[in-house]
Amino acid sequence: MKQASFLSAVAACAALAAAPASAHHSVAMFDMAHTKTLNGTIKAFEWSNPHAPIWFVTVDDSGAEQLWPVETTSPGNLARSGWTKHSLNPGDKVAVELHPLRDGRNGGALQRVTLTDTGKVLDFSLQNNKSGD
Repeated sequence: MKQASFLSAVAACAALAAAPASAHHSVAMFDMAHTKTLNGTIKAFEWSNPHAPIWFVTVDDSGAEQLWPVETTSPGNLARSGWTKHSLNPGDKVAVELHPLRDGRNGGALQRVTLTDTGKVLDFSLQNNKSGD
């Protein structure tokens, strides 16, 4: 009986240890074979885990604003690529290169951002991220 309880405890610990890995999502929702470049204005940039999201606004042909959420990676990975929490600020004019969502909705996986006023390029591609983040 004690051996069965021990084995149950070991199995439970193994399941808990595997949970974070199974909870992490892939890039399957993004069309990694295609790239789209959009010009817009930064609405928000959150320097937060697990992925630091970027929201920017474009204006379509009718003058309507379109909100685009963009997935990046963790702040740690961004910092190793030269980013800081102040790399993008609300109101910054940008050209965003991304891999679009497969379902056609606004959104994508970041490839690079160019600050149009300065020409500074910030890049990080989820496709090339070796850490799996």
